[in-house]
Amino acid sequence: MRVRINGTAFLIAALVATVGALAFPVWSYADRSGTGQANLAAGTVNTQWGPLTASDRDLIVRVRLAGLWELPAGQQAMERAPSQAIKEAGDHLIVGHTDLDKRVRIVAAQLGVELPNQPNEQQQGWLREMSAASGAEYEYKFVNLLRSAHGKIFPAIGAVRNSTRNTLVRQLASDANQTVLDHITILEKTGRVDFDAIANDSVAGSTASPTGPSAPVPGQVAPSAPAAEASGDLGATSRPSPGAPGTVNTDRPDPQDSAGVLG
Repeated sequence: MRVRINGTAFLIAALVATVGALAFPVWSYADRSGTGQANLAAGTVNTQWGPLTASDRDLIVRVRLAGLWELPAGQQAMERAPSQAIKEAGDHLIVGHTDLDKRVRIVAAQLGVELPNQPNEQQQGWLREMSAASGAEYEYKFVNLLRSAHGKIFPAIGAVRNSTRNTLVRQLASDANQTVLDHITILEKTGRVDFDAIANDSVAGSTASPTGPSAPVPGQVAPSAPAAEASGDLGATSRPSPGAPGTVNTDRPDPQDSAGVLG
């Protein structure tokens, strides 16, 4: 009888151990090294404005870096003024990044994020390229180096704006989004953007097959799509953001500098 009891106890213990071994990876999956949740938690610190992730801090630094090279680029364009369109683009760069720099410095101080004080090596290289060029070559380099850089940070801003749980970072991303879109728009207004080069650069190394609707057939008229609209009179009063076509409204209140960061 004793043997049977011990055997039963052993069998139960073995079953419990097996179930525990099977269940543990499920319970602890989010905390295991290498998972998205673990990576998110590893680089996150808590603040009074919400969790601050590594991606949040990266955006803060990138906004600061953008101003450190785009401000001198804009100043150079206004001083050289090879054309009114280039001068106007330089003006937007100076105004936009002077404003964003104030905001990012305040946010960084509140969140304890250390900011760089000079452009990175790649950005310094872009400034040297522009300084060494002249005439039409200068206009091309100025417009396309800046347009390419803005195009690459644009989706990064959107990704952080979507995922951040920190209210300060969320607002900074919104402000940066407006400014970057304004700069993209004004650079394109110069008529000097090489869209073929940008398109080729964006798919470099990509092996995915194209997706989306099939290519249109030459000479064949596509059917007109019906309007997408709410039914009934709901009395909606909101309107699209103000601004003429080809412009971006970046008018916003000055940042609140309660910590005296701006001196």
